[in-house]
Amino acid sequence: MTFCLRRRELVAGLGATAAAWPIVVWAQQPPMPVIGYLYSGPSPQPNGPDVSAFRAGLAEAGYFEGKNLAIEYRWGDANPARMRALAAELVNLRVAVLVAVGVNASAFAARDATSTIPIVIVFNDDPVQYGLVDSLSRPGGNVTGVTSMQNELAGKRLNLLHDMVPAAKTVAFLSGTPNFLTYRAQTSAVREAGQALNLDVLIVECRDDRDFESAFETMVQRRAGALMVGPFPIRNLDNTVALAARFKIPTMYFGPGFVAGGGLMSYSADFRANFRLAGAQYVARILKGAKPADLPVQQSTKFELVINLKTARALGLDIPPLVRALADEVIE
Repeated sequence: MTFCLRRRELVAGLGATAAAWPIVVWAQQPPMPVIGYLYSGPSPQPNGPDVSAFRAGLAEAGYFEGKNLAIEYRWGDANPARMRALAAELVNLRVAVLVAVGVNASAFAARDATSTIPIVIVFNDDPVQYGLVDSLSRPGGNVTGVTSMQNELAGKRLNLLHDMVPAAKTVAFLSGTPNFLTYRAQTSAVREAGQALNLDVLIVECRDDRDFESAFETMVQRRAGALMVGPFPIRNLDNTVALAARFKIPTMYFGPGFVAGGGLMSYSADFRANFRLAGAQYVARILKGAKPADLPVQQSTKFELVINLKTARALGLDIPPLVRALADEVIE
């Protein structure tokens, strides 16, 4: 009898002690959401400007990598097959949101990999035209994001290049394979702008890295006085900067990174603003319960003209006052 009483007392004592323990010991912490980040290009540093802008956007909304959010980064290396495999890999990780950025192929890979996981794109062209969303105002599915309107900017780039190099009567347009809609659309826009400016537009296809050298030789043979580079997924597109310098061809690029690396000039949407927007207005809101179908696709509203003054001098060019006045940044 004495043993039974003591045992009951012990059990009662343990129950009272357990009840006094902090509840946190027993409760499970909610899992940290994981974001899949699929970039179409070669592996940049994780603290590159686009990634930093994306993380800054998340931070604005209260999400901090490593604290209350994890990000799985994947780099497509300009290889569509690799992008498809990486998109499938991220889907298998059951990420909360799949972010697809860079050239259009990353968005297509993400779309083909899942119809349920929310996808946020930073897209070059019109996503309606490519069947990614039903409309800009009502995307309608699991895809939404920001578009940088590359096709619409093609004619503007040619106009700015002509203002910079008015003596050039033949301007080359370095394009990718015509099998893709974006290349056909940009080629058409450049030809139309060239006709309005009374310029001879030379279309030069560059399907992979091995075509660069012969492409520039063609430009020299055809006496192209300037070059405009179209956005397309080639691993070593930076080679155009070195070749343009070697052949002394004034070149307009589609992003400021080329100008920072020695290219003459670029005109583009403010990519960092787009990446920041993707983090703050899309990923963060989806994590808080918003549906992609209810988040309108936003078009870029801020654009930037960047000029490399040192490169202009090396090419013997004086920057016209009007072009300098329009420049958002002049790299000394």
